[in-house]
Amino acid sequence: MNAERPAWEQLSGARVLSPVQPRKLAKVPFVEMAEGRLQGVVSSGSDIERVYVSSITAGTHGYNCSTNNNRPCGGLRGTPCKHLQSLVEEAVLQYGLERVARYLRAEGDSAATLVRILSGGHESIPAAVVFSRFLRHLAYLELPDTSEPVAELHWFPSLGAVS
Repeated sequence: MNAERPAWEQLSGARVLSPVQPRKLAKVPFVEMAEGRLQGVVSSGSDIERVYVSSITAGTHGYNCSTNNNRPCGGLRGTPCKHLQSLVEEAVLQYGLERVARYLRAEGDSAATLVRILSGGHESIPAAVVFSRFLRHLAYLELPDTSEPVAELHWFPSLGAVS
Protein backbone atom coordinates (compact mmCIF):
# COMPACT_ATOMS: atom_id res chain seq x y z
CA MET A 1 0.00 0.00 0.00
CA ASN A 2 1.06 3.57 -0.65
CA ALA A 3 2.39 5.04 2.62
CA GLU A 4 1.63 8.61 1.55
CA ARG A 5 -2.14 8.04 1.33
CA PRO A 6 -4.33 7.10 4.31
CA ALA A 7 -5.39 3.44 4.32
CA TRP A 8 -9.09 4.34 3.84
CA GLU A 9 -8.24 6.02 0.51
CA GLN A 10 -6.57 2.86 -0.74
CA LEU A 11 -9.54 0.55 -0.24
CA SER A 12 -12.90 0.45 -1.95
CA GLY A 13 -14.73 -0.24 1.32
CA ALA A 14 -15.57 1.96 4.25
CA ARG A 15 -16.53 1.19 7.80
CA VAL A 16 -20.26 0.94 8.50
CA LEU A 17 -21.37 2.72 11.63
CA SER A 18 -23.42 0.51 13.87
CA PRO A 19 -26.85 1.79 14.88
CA VAL A 20 -26.88 3.84 18.08
CA GLN A 21 -29.54 1.44 19.41
CA PRO A 22 -31.18 -1.69 17.96
CA ARG A 23 -33.91 -0.95 15.42
CA LYS A 24 -37.23 -2.60 14.57
CA LEU A 25 -36.62 -3.44 10.93
CA ALA A 26 -40.11 -4.90 10.49
CA LYS A 27 -41.63 -1.51 11.32
CA VAL A 28 -39.21 0.74 9.42
CA PRO A 29 -37.06 -1.43 7.17
CA PHE A 30 -35.29 1.49 5.47
CA VAL A 31 -34.28 4.90 6.81
CA GLU A 32 -31.71 7.32 5.42
CA MET A 33 -30.66 10.92 5.57
CA ALA A 34 -30.15 11.74 1.90
CA GLU A 35 -31.08 14.29 -0.76
CA GLY A 36 -31.77 16.91 1.90
CA ARG A 37 -34.43 14.76 3.53
CA LEU A 38 -34.91 12.25 6.29
CA GLN A 39 -36.67 9.55 4.31
CA GLY A 40 -37.54 5.92 4.43
CA VAL A 41 -39.98 3.07 4.04
CA VAL A 42 -42.48 2.39 6.84
CA SER A 43 -44.65 -0.70 7.08
CA SER A 44 -48.40 -0.25 7.30
CA GLY A 45 -49.85 -1.00 10.70
CA SER A 46 -53.01 -2.45 9.18
CA ASP A 47 -51.98 -4.20 5.95
CA ILE A 48 -48.90 -6.41 5.73
CA GLU A 49 -48.85 -5.95 1.94
CA ARG A 50 -48.61 -2.13 2.11
CA VAL A 51 -45.68 0.15 2.81
CA TYR A 52 -45.42 3.91 2.97
CA VAL A 53 -42.63 6.14 1.78
CA SER A 54 -42.26 8.94 4.31
CA SER A 55 -39.97 11.96 4.21
CA ILE A 56 -39.19 15.20 6.01
CA THR A 57 -37.24 17.94 4.24
CA ALA A 58 -34.33 19.36 6.21
CA GLY A 59 -34.70 23.03 7.09
CA THR A 60 -38.21 23.64 5.76
CA HIS A 61 -39.66 20.62 7.61
CA GLY A 62 -42.07 19.94 4.78
CA TYR A 63 -43.26 16.36 5.00
CA ASN A 64 -44.82 13.72 2.84
CA CYS A 65 -46.19 10.22 3.29
CA SER A 66 -47.66 8.06 0.56
CA THR A 67 -47.82 4.45 -0.50
CA ASN A 68 -45.09 3.18 -2.80
CA ASN A 69 -47.46 3.87 -5.73
CA ASN A 70 -48.01 7.52 -4.67
CA ARG A 71 -51.41 7.20 -3.00
CA PRO A 72 -51.48 9.75 -0.15
CA CYS A 73 -51.49 8.55 3.44
CA GLY A 74 -54.90 8.89 5.03
CA GLY A 75 -53.28 9.99 8.30
CA LEU A 76 -51.95 13.26 6.86
CA ARG A 77 -54.56 15.71 8.06
CA GLY A 78 -52.58 18.91 8.54
CA THR A 79 -50.12 17.21 10.90
CA PRO A 80 -47.51 14.48 10.53
CA CYS A 81 -48.97 10.95 10.48
CA LYS A 82 -47.90 7.93 12.53
CA HIS A 83 -45.65 6.75 9.69
CA LEU A 84 -43.62 9.97 9.95
CA GLN A 85 -43.45 9.55 13.73
CA SER A 86 -42.14 5.99 13.26
CA LEU A 87 -39.61 7.21 10.68
CA VAL A 88 -38.19 9.80 13.10
CA GLU A 89 -38.15 7.32 16.01
CA GLU A 90 -36.20 4.77 13.99
CA ALA A 91 -33.85 7.42 12.57
CA VAL A 92 -33.03 8.47 16.13
CA LEU A 93 -32.28 4.84 17.01
CA GLN A 94 -30.12 4.47 13.88
CA TYR A 95 -28.23 7.78 13.88
CA GLY A 96 -28.80 9.30 17.33
CA LEU A 97 -30.99 12.24 18.34
CA GLU A 98 -28.27 14.87 17.95
CA ARG A 99 -27.37 13.85 14.40
CA VAL A 100 -31.00 13.63 13.23
CA ALA A 101 -31.87 17.00 14.81
CA ARG A 102 -28.80 18.61 13.25
CA TYR A 103 -29.64 17.17 9.82
CA LEU A 104 -33.25 18.36 10.00
CA ARG A 105 -32.11 21.70 11.47
CA ALA A 106 -34.48 21.29 14.38
CA GLU A 107 -34.12 21.25 18.14
CA GLY A 108 -35.67 18.68 20.38
CA ASP A 109 -34.92 16.41 23.30
CA SER A 110 -36.65 13.34 21.84
CA ALA A 111 -37.99 11.89 18.60
CA ALA A 112 -41.52 12.86 19.66
CA THR A 113 -40.41 16.47 20.17
CA LEU A 114 -38.79 16.57 16.73
CA VAL A 115 -42.06 15.44 15.14
CA ARG A 116 -44.14 17.89 17.20
CA ILE A 117 -42.07 20.92 16.19
CA LEU A 118 -42.12 20.25 12.45
CA SER A 119 -43.04 23.69 11.15
CA GLY A 120 -43.56 22.78 7.50
CA GLY A 121 -46.67 21.45 5.87
CA HIS A 122 -47.49 18.71 3.43
CA GLU A 123 -45.10 18.68 0.48
CA SER A 124 -45.71 16.47 -2.54
CA ILE A 125 -42.59 14.36 -3.08
CA PRO A 126 -42.65 11.35 -5.43
CA ALA A 127 -42.12 8.10 -3.54
CA ALA A 128 -40.56 6.21 -6.44
CA VAL A 129 -36.93 7.27 -5.90
CA VAL A 130 -36.87 6.34 -2.22
CA PHE A 131 -38.78 3.12 -2.79
CA SER A 132 -36.42 2.14 -5.63
CA ARG A 133 -33.41 2.67 -3.36
CA PHE A 134 -35.05 0.49 -0.72
CA LEU A 135 -35.63 -2.28 -3.29
CA ARG A 136 -32.02 -1.94 -4.42
CA HIS A 137 -30.81 -2.46 -0.86
CA LEU A 138 -33.04 -5.54 -0.57
CA ALA A 139 -31.48 -6.95 -3.74
CA TYR A 140 -28.04 -6.79 -2.09
CA LEU A 141 -29.30 -9.22 0.56
CA GLU A 142 -30.03 -11.77 -2.14
CA LEU A 143 -26.48 -11.86 -3.52
CA PRO A 144 -24.68 -15.14 -2.82
CA ASP A 145 -21.92 -15.14 -0.21
CA THR A 146 -18.52 -14.66 -1.78
CA SER A 147 -15.09 -13.48 -0.81
CA GLU A 148 -14.49 -12.24 -4.36
CA PRO A 149 -15.12 -8.60 -5.30
CA VAL A 150 -18.59 -7.81 -6.62
CA ALA A 151 -18.28 -5.14 -9.32
CA GLU A 152 -21.61 -3.48 -8.51
CA LEU A 153 -20.64 -3.15 -4.86
CA HIS A 154 -17.12 -1.82 -5.23
CA TRP A 155 -18.22 1.38 -3.46
CA PHE A 156 -20.45 -0.33 -0.85
CA PRO A 157 -19.48 0.00 2.86
CA SER A 158 -17.83 -3.01 4.44
CA LEU A 159 -17.92 -4.09 8.09
CA GLY A 160 -14.36 -5.35 7.90
CA ALA A 161 -12.74 -2.30 6.34
CA VAL A 162 -10.05 -0.05 7.73
CA SER A 163 -9.94 0.43 11.48
